[in-house]
Amino acid sequence: MEKFTSLTGVAAPMPIINVDTDMIIPKQYLKTIKRTGLGTALFAEMRYNEDGSENPDFVLNKPAYRNAQIVVAGDNFGCGSSREHAPWALLDFGIRCVISTSFADIFYNNCFKNGILPIKVSEDELAKLMDDAERGANATLTVDLESQTIKGPDGGTIVFDIDPARKEVLLKGLDDIGLTMEKAPKIASFESKMAESRPWI
Repeated sequence: MEKFTSLTGVAAPMPIINVDTDMIIPKQYLKTIKRTGLGTALFAEMRYNEDGSENPDFVLNKPAYRNAQIVVAGDNFGCGSSREHAPWALLDFGIRCVISTSFADIFYNNCFKNGILPIKVSEDELAKLMDDAERGANATLTVDLESQTIKGPDGGTIVFDIDPARKEVLLKGLDDIGLTMEKAPKIASFESKMAESRPWI
């Protein structure tokens, strides 16, 4: 999993509340178990017209936001079914950070397992960040995980909270397997002792 330390990028404004995982990645794209290739289906029902052409009014189709790496979203982002394809699609598109006032628990947990930083901010802070994002490609945000700060294009800084264990996971780029492998010496030591004390097992 790719580490997350600091990110400076364009933020796409998505002031929609209750964006559920079916909106993020519609059910017809869930047949694959690969984490790549889902970026083209991200927000497909809003992003494309019925004939398959791009909807020019959707934020990620606008020239200023085609390379967005951050999404500034409305309340309760990632609600609905617990599909891990949702963070896979975001990551495959290039989104590394989502900022909102709240997230659905399962989506929030899945983000950390896939190298995406979900940040919770207050309503006032979200309004400021949304205003920054609506300025387009010239107004980038800088998210620094180590210092737990978001810096706006005008120099304003927002400090965010994050669980220390989750922070460490992203800084080191560790998924669940990586976390387990960090404990490999202790696991090997335990198994060796077990083999000596209970050779019949």
